[in-house]
Amino acid sequence: MRVRPLAAVVLTLLATGSWSALGAAPQTTQPAQTSQPGVVRSEFIYDTGPYPQVHASTLVETASGQLLAAWFGGTEEGHADVSIWLARYESGRWSSGVKVADGVQDASKRFPTWNPVLFQPRGAPLMLFYKVGPSPREWWGMVITSTDDGRTWSAPRRLPEGILGPIKNKPEQLADGTIVSGSSTEAVQGDAWRVHVEVSRDLGKTWDLVKPAGDGGFNAIQPAILRHADGRLQLLCRSREMQVPTTWSSDGGRTWTAMAASSLYGVNSGLDAVTLKDGRHLLVYNPRDKPGGSPENYRPEALTGIAGAPTGPRALAPGRVGVTRRRCLEAGGDAREHAQPARLRLPGDDPDPRRQGPRRLHVQSREDQARGARSGGALIRRAKGRRSV
Repeated sequence: MRVRPLAAVVLTLLATGSWSALGAAPQTTQPAQTSQPGVVRSEFIYDTGPYPQVHASTLVETASGQLLAAWFGGTEEGHADVSIWLARYESGRWSSGVKVADGVQDASKRFPTWNPVLFQPRGAPLMLFYKVGPSPREWWGMVITSTDDGRTWSAPRRLPEGILGPIKNKPEQLADGTIVSGSSTEAVQGDAWRVHVEVSRDLGKTWDLVKPAGDGGFNAIQPAILRHADGRLQLLCRSREMQVPTTWSSDGGRTWTAMAASSLYGVNSGLDAVTLKDGRHLLVYNPRDKPGGSPENYRPEALTGIAGAPTGPRALAPGRVGVTRRRCLEAGGDAREHAQPARLRLPGDDPDPRRQGPRRLHVQSREDQARGARSGGALIRRAKGRRSV
């Protein structure tokens, strides 16, 4: 996973309902203009940082309503100085990034950090999962927690042997409090990519590792989790086969079907997905319209949202995201590459009816460019009388 100089981009999507936008952040660069429905503003989180490259952004809304973003940044991906950085949105603007974790082992040994994942469980402190190690084949899982909206953090804790934590995308917390986390490994011996799920029933104190019934012929990593109206869970994954393979669970993540094709085609790049409160699913990824090698329709500059409408039994059949799918948003359109999206579902889009609030969705991604690292975003609002997820 080579990283060029890039910038993390934040997109805020507002779903059904009548919504007001987040407070406008002071701009040091002109907000980008867009003709896409619902887009209000495009902005960078920051203009300059103390590192030339950033990657693998993540977003969270804390229990008190604070919006935080994190990423890893340093000389280049895999360099020992790569650390985890965090910014917060408050008083109408994004703060400067603050280093919250690194890979220092002792006075003479330091490893890079990787793939932060911010997660706010119900009834527990804010969590920041990340990885430490010389490479994705040899890294291990770490976690820190915060009780004050990420202003201070606990000492780092290494996860149990074999447990990596959420590998890129957010876990899901079920109604009974169970945390279901999508994870994956990249083999040290051989070259296989394999998806697995980590399940905790005690708010992250202990974890069980569960594997799908089979790999279905896919080399897959970095799963995202969808929640269906009948209680089933679905993973959508990145794969070397340039498809978006899927696997299903009907028992709260205890067992999973064999991996299978989903009829969606990607480009072996990170994706993220979410289930909205009304049951629709949103997948954000780098799209292709047809299978096969490196087709002409590969568009690295396009980061696309796909909305699915699960309206019947066939729509919920294994291997299908939804009978009706439509391309609903694209980021990019220029010569720069937009990839590695991360999404945030605000409380009103939580399937748990006990959590209420505005139905908004934030999506953050990286943007490759030639001038070095900076971070930013766009704000999207639903127009009255129409849906623009």
